[in-house]
Amino acid sequence: MAYRAVLFDIGGVLTVSPVTRIINYCTENAIPDETRFAIFGPEDGPWSCFERSELDRDGFAAAFDAHVRGCGTMATGSVFMDWFFKGFEPRPEMLAVVEALRPHYKLAAITNNVARDEPTQRRTSGLDAHSLFEVVVESAIVGARKPEPRIFEIACEMVGVEPHEAVFLDDLGANLKGARALGMTTIKVDHTTSAIDELERVLGMTLPRVDVAAK
Repeated sequence: MAYRAVLFDIGGVLTVSPVTRIINYCTENAIPDETRFAIFGPEDGPWSCFERSELDRDGFAAAFDAHVRGCGTMATGSVFMDWFFKGFEPRPEMLAVVEALRPHYKLAAITNNVARDEPTQRRTSGLDAHSLFEVVVESAIVGARKPEPRIFEIACEMVGVEPHEAVFLDDLGANLKGARALGMTTIKVDHTTSAIDELERVLGMTLPRVDVAAK
């Protein structure tokens, strides 16, 4: 297979996982698992609607408050938003891979993000994704979110490739399944370097390994 493009998720791939951090935030703030899931899990839930810009920041904060009412938590939607938009630490080992691929492949980022009116870097987990990629497809801007097929189609159209010519990396299995259904080759990212190993195998090229522990 001759690939022409490599597409990256942002949170959980190029930065540490917002999903993990949200879980930890809810645990630390006495928000029960069932309440957390009601806010962040369903495709028609507050967070998913926020990612498609069907809710604005104030609308999401109000929905958050309605869900946590009665939980005994001191957290509010406004406080959660302030915490979330501080961003998440970058993963230098994955950013090094992006730089290594730049001369050889078309590159893009696809992200489920929120609040289209926030500054660009705040919308992309604190990462300046627009300086790393010529194409950044944001759910809050295009009105579709992973794993919906349309967001992957938009990314391929913007990059100028067919889905079968692209490799997509994400940390969530549901997102990978959506991309794979369109014919994209997919790689699951975890906290190890296994995704780099797999991408190296798929592309048939040597990729850098950054020693994060030495940083």
